[in-house]
Amino acid sequence: MSVTETGATVWLTGLPSAGKTTIAYELAARLRGEGHRVEVLDGDEIREFLSAGLGFSREDRHTNVQRIGFVAGLLAANGVKVLVPVIAPYADSRDAVRGRHLTEGTAYLEVHVATPVEVCSVRDVKGLYARQAAGEISGLTGVDDPYEAPESPDLRIESHRQTVQESAAALHALLTERGLA
Repeated sequence: MSVTETGATVWLTGLPSAGKTTIAYELAARLRGEGHRVEVLDGDEIREFLSAGLGFSREDRHTNVQRIGFVAGLLAANGVKVLVPVIAPYADSRDAVRGRHLTEGTAYLEVHVATPVEVCSVRDVKGLYARQAAGEISGLTGVDDPYEAPESPDLRIESHRQTVQESAAALHALLTERGLA
């Protein structure tokens, strides 16, 4: 006999190099260890396989977020915990994804990984801040392209003030509190 698991989409939004993906994979490992079905929809992988050809205009970013939100919703509706470490810089794009989840009766949590741009530019995991500073790229979210931080996320994580494990534990506690873990 199988037990039906409640799925959920957990969207981790924040600046590049804020720690979104690192926290998502740490939480995914913990959830899998507890027997949950988990998928991480990594923004870089999505851009390569699902959103190839999209650029970084506001319209293309919106389309990318909606595609990711659609896939996340399908998985979550089928009992998967879906962790989405994707910048999603515009509030209206994130709100549209949340709205579709609510309409479908699927749990959706928005987590703001609120790391200051100064810290992100030092971490510079992909070298984006250095490339932007050198004039090699433009349109870097939070530097020369907008980032609309969530006004009331379900959880705000200040990853520069705590370890990855502490950040993942705070998110796990929220999932537990909401009956999702």
